[in-house]
Amino acid sequence: MEAVIQQKIQTSSFGKWILVGTVLTCAIMELIDSTAVSVARADMMGSLGATSVEIAWVVTAYALGNVITVPLSAMLSDRFGRKLYFTTSVLLFTIASLMCGLSIGLWIITSWRFIQGLAGGALLSTAQSIIGDAFPPKEIATATAIFGMGMMVGPAIGPVVGGYITDNISWHWIFFINVPIGIAGAILCWKYVPDLVIEKKDQKLDWIGIVFMIIGLCSLQYFLEEGMQKNWFDSTEITICFFASVLGIAAFIWRELGIDYPAVKIKLYKNRNLAIGHFMNLILGMLLIGLSFIFPLFVQITLGWTATHQGLFLIFPALASIVAMMFVSKVVLKKISYRMSAIMGIILFAVFLIMLSSSSPDSSEKTFLWPFIINSFGKAMLTVPLMSMALMGLRGQDLAQATGLSNIMRQLGAAIGIALLNIYIEHQNAFVRNDMITHISEYNSISADRITSYRSMFESMGYSPEDALSVAYRLIEKSINTQMQLVSYDNVYMVLGIIMLLCIPLILLIKSPQRKTDSL
Repeated sequence: MEAVIQQKIQTSSFGKWILVGTVLTCAIMELIDSTAVSVARADMMGSLGATSVEIAWVVTAYALGNVITVPLSAMLSDRFGRKLYFTTSVLLFTIASLMCGLSIGLWIITSWRFIQGLAGGALLSTAQSIIGDAFPPKEIATATAIFGMGMMVGPAIGPVVGGYITDNISWHWIFFINVPIGIAGAILCWKYVPDLVIEKKDQKLDWIGIVFMIIGLCSLQYFLEEGMQKNWFDSTEITICFFASVLGIAAFIWRELGIDYPAVKIKLYKNRNLAIGHFMNLILGMLLIGLSFIFPLFVQITLGWTATHQGLFLIFPALASIVAMMFVSKVVLKKISYRMSAIMGIILFAVFLIMLSSSSPDSSEKTFLWPFIINSFGKAMLTVPLMSMALMGLRGQDLAQATGLSNIMRQLGAAIGIALLNIYIEHQNAFVRNDMITHISEYNSISADRITSYRSMFESMGYSPEDALSVAYRLIEKSINTQMQLVSYDNVYMVLGIIMLLCIPLILLIKSPQRKTDSL
C-alpha cells in the first residue's frame, strides 16, 4: 500500500530560512571537508608515517562510506524519522571529524574517515530533499538553485581552506574546525528540521538488496579509484572488483524491481524526466568534477601556478556561480522555457571548454577569467532547470529517494570521469610526445638551431662542450614535456566541449513545465 505522507510545515517564514541555512551549512561542511583533505595529504604522509599509496586510503575510505549511505538515505530517513536521522548524521560526522583530527596512525584515521563518509553521504542527499520540501512545488527552481549554490561553493573553497590551514596551522585542524560548526548545526537541526509522518503497514527492511548494493557500488568505487594506480586488469584485485561490481549492481537492480519494499525505489525511473535528468547528472558529474580534477593539474604543471594560487583564482568563479544560480531561478526561468534555458546552458558550457582548449604558455588569470564567468552562468542555466524538471511533481518520500539517486549518479559520474580522463590524458601524452620527438633532430633546422643556441650559452658559462650539450638536451626535454602537457589538456577540453553539445538532444526529450513563453 502506498505510504500516506504528511509533512510538518514550518509556520514561520523565519523558521524556514533558519532551516534552509542550517541544512545548507551542514552540506557545505561535508563538501569542504571532502575536498580540503586532498591538499593536506603530503603533510599527513609525514605525520602518519605513510607512503603516497597508503595515504590514498584516507580519501578512498571516505568515498566508500559515502557511496553506501547516499542511495540509502531516503529509506533510513523514512525508517528512523528525518529529524532524528539528519541530526544524528550531523553529530556522527562531527564526532568522526574530531577523532580524525586526534588520530596518530594511518589505519585509525582511515577507519574514522570511513565512518565520516557514512555520515557525510547522509548530509548531502538528505539536505537536498529537506530544502526541496521547504518550498512549495512552484518554487522548486529556487530550492534547486539554493542547493546548487552549496554544491558550487563547497568544492571551490575546500582546497583553499585546506591549503591555508595545512600551511599555517596543522592538517589536524581541517577536522577540528568541523566540531563547533557540527555541534551548532545539530542543535538547530533538531529544532527546525521537520519530520515526514509516514503511515504504512509493511515496515520490512530489504537486507538482501542492501547487501547487493554495498557489494556492487563499493566494488565499482574501488575499481574506479584504484584501477589506474594498479594498472587496471593487470591486477587480480581490480579484476575481481570489476566483476563484483557488475554482478552486485545487476543483482541489486533485479532485487529492487521485484519486491514491494525496496531499499531504493528504482521504479521511480519510469518517470522519463527523472531518468533523463539523472543520466545528465551522471554526465555532469563526469564533466564538472573531472574538470575540477584536471584544471588544477593543468595550471600547476603547464603554467607553474601554486596550489594556493589556483585555489584563490577559483573562488571568484564560485561567487559568480552563486549570483548566476539566483539570477537563473528568479529571472531567466520566468522569461524562457526550462528546456531552452538548459540548452543555452549546454552551449555556454561548451563555449567555455572550447575557449580553454586554446590555452597557451602565456595564459594567465586574465585569460581564464571570462571563460570561467561564462561557465558559471552556463552551469546555472543548465543545472537549475534540469534538476527542477527532473524532480517536477515529486514530494516527500519520492523526492527524498530521487535526490538520493541524483547524488549517487553524480558521485559515480565523478569517479568514472576522473578515471576516463586519466586514461585519455595518459594516451594523449604518449601520442603528442611521440609526434613532437620526431621533429627533434639535426635535420630539423629549428630544433638544431635551438640546441646549438643552448649549447653555446652553457659553454659561455664555463660548461665543457659535452656537459653543455647534455644540459641543452635536458632543456629541450623539459620544453617538450611542457608543450606535451599543454597540447594534451587542450585536446581534452575540446573533446569535453563536443560531448556537452552532443547532450542537447537529451534535453529535448524532457517535459518542460507549461508556460506561455515556451518555445520548445
